[in-house]
Amino acid sequence: MSKSGNMKKPFHVRNIPRWFKYKYLLLTRAKGGPSIVAMGFSIGLAIEMFTLPTAGLAFFLIFPLVYLFRASMAAALLGFVFGKVIYIPMSFINRKVGMLLLPHGIKGKLMHMLPDWLDTFIRFNFYLFVGGVIVGIILGILSYFPIRWLLEWYHNKRKEKRKKRKEQLMLSASETNG
Repeated sequence: MSKSGNMKKPFHVRNIPRWFKYKYLLLTRAKGGPSIVAMGFSIGLAIEMFTLPTAGLAFFLIFPLVYLFRASMAAALLGFVFGKVIYIPMSFINRKVGMLLLPHGIKGKLMHMLPDWLDTFIRFNFYLFVGGVIVGIILGILSYFPIRWLLEWYHNKRKEKRKKRKEQLMLSASETNG
């Protein structure tokens, strides 16, 4: 036993759903409300769209952006993971957008001293990076509003439920007293 008299409960697989529900409740009831959670999710999703061409280094952008926009870190990580799930189909769009935005002169060899395979690899990743930044920003903006509205709806529904429960308790207390 620890000094405080509390024993740490052992890990059980059956407690995993309960842990996820607890984390979900913490996220939906985060300080600052739905906008902070939605902002965090949007940041994580946007950053994931150009993480692959940067060899994972773009992940470190999450920390200053979450701090700058005062967003939820947990929601940002959740958005980042969700971005990983949708990245494969989005990578085709990212590349197409990158090819549309970059000047046509880039279609030739970028660096004449590099072997052809390396030049092709760099060019391909450059298209993914540029397209991923643009698509990521658009996805981040588009995901912010529905998530915020859903969380606000959930928050208002929860507040209404608590208000009704409080009214019922007051009504039943007045009936027992009167």
